[in-house]
Amino acid sequence: MAQAEDADRWLREGVARHARGEIAAAETLYRKVLQVRPDDANAANLLGVAARQRGDLAAALEWGARAVALRPGVGAFLANHGAALAEAGRLEEAVGTLRAALAARPDDPVVLRNLGQALCAMGDPRAALAPLERAAALQPDAAEPMLALAHARREAGDGAGAAAAAEAALVRARGDAALAAQARFLLAALGRCAPPERAPSSYVRDLFDQYAPRFEAELTGRLGYRTPEALAALLRRAGVAAEGGLRVLDLGCGTGLSGAALAPFAARLEGLDLSPRMLAEARRRGLYAALHEADLLDWLPRHPRAFDLVAAADVLNYLGDLAPALAAIGAALVPGGVAAFSVEAGPAGAPYTLGEGMRYRHDPVHVAALARAAGFSELAREAAILRRERGAPVAGVLFVLRLGGGG
Repeated sequence: MAQAEDADRWLREGVARHARGEIAAAETLYRKVLQVRPDDANAANLLGVAARQRGDLAAALEWGARAVALRPGVGAFLANHGAALAEAGRLEEAVGTLRAALAARPDDPVVLRNLGQALCAMGDPRAALAPLERAAALQPDAAEPMLALAHARREAGDGAGAAAAAEAALVRARGDAALAAQARFLLAALGRCAPPERAPSSYVRDLFDQYAPRFEAELTGRLGYRTPEALAALLRRAGVAAEGGLRVLDLGCGTGLSGAALAPFAARLEGLDLSPRMLAEARRRGLYAALHEADLLDWLPRHPRAFDLVAAADVLNYLGDLAPALAAIGAALVPGGVAAFSVEAGPAGAPYTLGEGMRYRHDPVHVAALARAAGFSELAREAAILRRERGAPVAGVLFVLRLGGGG
């Protein structure tokens, strides 16, 4: 009896500490509960929640599966496990688990939103509309479900409906500057207002955090993405030797896909990205001497003349005005250092445009002029197909530049 009473007390104390943000202390208490009661599904579920909050998806999935196995049909356990499955990129399993959670909790707005976003990620935005509309109705003051609905409508081809939902999300965002910026960015992509000079950092971080587990398989498979290899090949043709002698920075390194293409050039390879989950994937490759979680416009000026080569594969398409980025890249390069990057090709005469895909396109002639103004000479420029999107090729341009004269 005493052990059972202790376990109850530990569980209550763990929940209280968890609520205060004391994750490690809470996990210790939940584990003590399981030592006494190995079949305590509540403790297993809460360990899964805590692991997910720490970013340990493997542990979150293990504990969540254990809780669901111990107590099948409990809505809260299914909801938490379904959210972890979605974060891990196991989308079909996530959808099934979240639907089971809804059978137990049909009016749970968080489950509805998670289900809608998982369906969107699977490429079925039309199926996502009903759960997201219900989630938005159940939380009439919350911006998140309305913003998710706006994105689903955009992906389903309903531009007017997407704009209406984005306007509603903007009203609901009120004092939340990050969500308001994301709503305005979507409205700009839909042509309802002028585009900002760059995508909101919160949008880029959230996008790639969600994308991280399936990033490489989707990009290199379904989307036919080959930009890092093409950029590395252009560097070689421009006379940059792949002899492992350079200090290289991989801007927007993501999962390290571009780092693999850049590694032959590097004596020391570093990566920079906004997304912690992308960086976690990159760390597993063992390619990088250092990885940095930061915004490139903030980080680069603090590291003057630190690199011989700075490369950015499909990174600058989240920036409109490239002048600050080119100046920052130049500041981080040694004299005579090399910059290599891709841009999506935009219409001639417009410095940049923002497409419905929520990425910027740039006029290559304008990019070249900005590069000269930043002190670069052009070593090479090449048209390329960066990937496929909705079955159509995405046209881009690759640049290789040298800091200083003498191209």
